[in-house]
Amino acid sequence: MNSPIRIAPSILSCDFARIGDELRRAEAAGADWHHIDVMDGHFVPNLTFGPPVLQAVARAASIPLDVHLMIERPLEWIARYAQARPEVLTFHIEAVDSLPAAREVVNAIHAAGVPKAGVSVRPNTPIAAVEPLLADLDLVLVMSVEPGFGGQSFRPETLSKARRLRELGWTGIVEVDGGVNAHTLQACVAAGCDALVSGSALYSEHDMTAAVARFRALAAEVSARGSHVA
Repeated sequence: MNSPIRIAPSILSCDFARIGDELRRAEAAGADWHHIDVMDGHFVPNLTFGPPVLQAVARAASIPLDVHLMIERPLEWIARYAQARPEVLTFHIEAVDSLPAAREVVNAIHAAGVPKAGVSVRPNTPIAAVEPLLADLDLVLVMSVEPGFGGQSFRPETLSKARRLRELGWTGIVEVDGGVNAHTLQACVAAGCDALVSGSALYSEHDMTAAVARFRALAAEVSARGSHVA
């Protein structure tokens, strides 16, 4: 696998009382993206960041923002969240009721000037649901736990979706989120994932620089072994 590995610490696991310092800590550790989970309390049961918070994070950040919208009616919110100038804006395929509606959201993301448009799939959603959109997508986010719930175990069977995308010859970014740590990331990379979202496994470490370096070393071991399609 020749794609660069992107490591995206999830700010849901940071110390919110010191969010600016936490962002700088992740950046100093060598993170590639800040992953930001936007939850509306409806599509998922938790409630997190609105557009003003995201814009504040953007002002404090010096690396790109990877924004994951776990919200209902994503089309209505694209313009607002795009104001923070994220590198990636991802919505859930389950939040729209048809492929034409999904294409409309993807087009809105691109029209808003966001460099990368992404679609996410829940663990029980087949990857076939997004295959018709691949030509217009820059990223597919494979959820390896159910979004919105903490403390879940990594579901290795979800990695079949990443393998399927690579078998199809898709060269976009395959991101994985949920339970990604030093014990699970090699399976993710071997399946074809090249963006790794991790929360507590990074932010809970006193030495996040060492933790990020370990992630990269483990990913490099897989890349050195070759094929991700198995």
